[in-house]
Amino acid sequence: MKASSALWKQSLAGQIAEPLATELDIYENEILLKKQGKIDDKVFAETRLRRGSYGQRYDNGQRHDGVAARKLEFPQALTKGPGTEWDAPGMQRIKIPYGGMNARQLEVMAELAEEYSDGIAHVTTRQDFQLHFIHIEDAPSLMRRLGAVGITTREACGNSVRNVTACHLSGICRTQTFDVTPYAHALTYFLLGHPDCQDFGRKFKIAFSGCAGESCGLAKLHDIGAVAATREVDGKIQRGFQFYVAGGLGTVPQQARLFAEFLPEEELLPVSQSICRVFARLGEKKNRNTARLKFLVSKLGLEEFKRLVYEDRKTLTPDPRWTAYLSELDKLDEQPLKPPSLLQIEPTRPKDFDAWYKSNVYQQRQGGYSTVTVALPLGDITSDQLRVLADITRQYCKDTVRTTVDQNMVLRWISSGDLPAVYRDLAAAGLAEAGAGTIVDVVSCPGTDTCKLGISSSRGLSGELRERLAEKQFVMDEAIRRLHIKVSGCFNSCGQHHVADLGFYGVSRNKGGYTVPHFQVVLGGQFENNAGSYGLAIGAVPSKRIPETVDRITGRYLAERQGEESFQAWIKRIGKAASKAMIEDLTAVPAHDVDPSYYVDWADAREYTIGDIGIGECAGEVVNPIDFQLAACERQAFEAQLALESGDVARAQGLAYDSMLHGAVALLKQRLPVFTEEPDQVVNLFREQLVDTQLFHDPFAGAKFAHYFIKAHEKRAGAVSADRAHQLIEEAQLFIEASHACYARMRQQPAVAKA
Repeated sequence: MKASSALWKQSLAGQIAEPLATELDIYENEILLKKQGKIDDKVFAETRLRRGSYGQRYDNGQRHDGVAARKLEFPQALTKGPGTEWDAPGMQRIKIPYGGMNARQLEVMAELAEEYSDGIAHVTTRQDFQLHFIHIEDAPSLMRRLGAVGITTREACGNSVRNVTACHLSGICRTQTFDVTPYAHALTYFLLGHPDCQDFGRKFKIAFSGCAGESCGLAKLHDIGAVAATREVDGKIQRGFQFYVAGGLGTVPQQARLFAEFLPEEELLPVSQSICRVFARLGEKKNRNTARLKFLVSKLGLEEFKRLVYEDRKTLTPDPRWTAYLSELDKLDEQPLKPPSLLQIEPTRPKDFDAWYKSNVYQQRQGGYSTVTVALPLGDITSDQLRVLADITRQYCKDTVRTTVDQNMVLRWISSGDLPAVYRDLAAAGLAEAGAGTIVDVVSCPGTDTCKLGISSSRGLSGELRERLAEKQFVMDEAIRRLHIKVSGCFNSCGQHHVADLGFYGVSRNKGGYTVPHFQVVLGGQFENNAGSYGLAIGAVPSKRIPETVDRITGRYLAERQGEESFQAWIKRIGKAASKAMIEDLTAVPAHDVDPSYYVDWADAREYTIGDIGIGECAGEVVNPIDFQLAACERQAFEAQLALESGDVARAQGLAYDSMLHGAVALLKQRLPVFTEEPDQVVNLFREQLVDTQLFHDPFAGAKFAHYFIKAHEKRAGAVSADRAHQLIEEAQLFIEASHACYARMRQQPAVAKA
């Protein structure tokens, strides 16, 4: 039974740092004022987001494993009336800097998941934890209990510096330059609540990597990415960072740009502070669609941005925190619980141990010690399992636990001779699944389970893929086994689909008056080299045919690869046209009366629908001309990819723009009998007929995708570059997806008189 907030406040008095205790008192009062209607909705939204409290989706479906735990119905007795859902149960995000945790923190997480949520904690791709179905009035108690064990939710969401991530192997990695843990820790707490970081237009993400070649840190997809580097100065080795800025995924991804080949360690905090100050001062505030750092750097140019940052750096008042931590870098050094030992060959070794050892055990740079990855299907772990992990850490490895960007957890500093015993303990708790870091280890965002932005069931699909792949993982060719699959429920890339070998993001299509769940297939991404390259979508496939798509693509790769050719190299060699042709037949959707299963998403018994797109009457197989027109737009966008691939950048930009222009024309023809298809006129009519009327407004993105077209029109005579072409292609694909959705909305409205 949950204790009252007042009781928790009293019992935890003195265990929480005074600034945090005062802040939580203020938050509790703000909640009371909101309940009394004395705080504006928008103001309170940012207030709770800055403390990690999100709204979430409710659709009463099923989880990927058939259990209804993720979709429980909760009473909404506190709501004030229709449309006021601010105090309905939501999601609480909990920051875990660089993923580091101890046994007591694991136990508290277990208690909170059990008492306030559905008994499940979820590890995210930013090494956070998330608890779902949290009532807002319980949030202060939950936060106090976290604060008592050194965990905060402050700035886990909102327009703030989000959780600072880092390699989960940092400190024990065999290829690291040095341990980045103390640097990630220092920057986390330097920027947390810093006055220079409170006026952003959007979120800000930071990551650290201990080496350039691996993928653990994914530094190149962040606003700030710091990769450990050294140089020799006057005969001494100096530490610093290969320093990147302005990366990001989202609807139109952009790789981070190299800000400094070598940023000395003593400049890490002040330069980061100045970057935040320039972003706060010059970053977009009104249009959230262009309010990330990547848009500011694109607008200013990298050299001008660097000039502004270094100019600001000169004006900063010296802060002792900039370098104080450098004198105690070993403060966060981990110590083993037991002496090193070697794994012994045992005739009684546990069943399946060898397969688990192959994929889930990493030999540390420190001889005689191993790191164990606890693979969490879709990032979920139960309260009981968290308690088992806490016990294991106390018994075998002295609190050295970390979450990972792959939604798993690792136990570090296991004496290698203890591995069979650790395996037995994990297996008894259902935590010894093999396949960590392989194609089986599918990464997924929450999707339609709980996210309001979800279009297709990413968790449902990911669970299905994981189950199918796990059945054949031990007979799978190693070239296939080492691939990565990442799934997002929409275009926002929370599942990081752009940097997967096989990436998928949710979209929808219309067939005979019914909506059909689909996923765009993204190929060409690179997980290694800290997210070395981003993939592009090659076509939308019905959700129910994605497993077949995975088999088709991986089978072709295995049959056609030359020597040790990587998946990315193979995709590049065969080209976009062949890649698209490979799945072309899989894009077909049978009529609803032929096979209704296509109209139901994974792990859901209901007929698929999304937002305000309803199920219309099926009028046979008569096809509206707009279906052909939008298909032609998709073709043009794909041809733009082919042009970019062949090096014809100007043609790629032109085709991407044309695909949007023709999409706008197709939609306008549904509203107007005759109009001049001259581009300026099309843009004006598009604004008047579709943007101003909000017909083109996406339920979640507003007019964002409309402005991609308008901006492309305004800049169509601008500079030609591969980066610009890549961005235009991404924007064109999203504009066309929005055009499909707009057409579906138009079908639900009364016909417009055509004079």
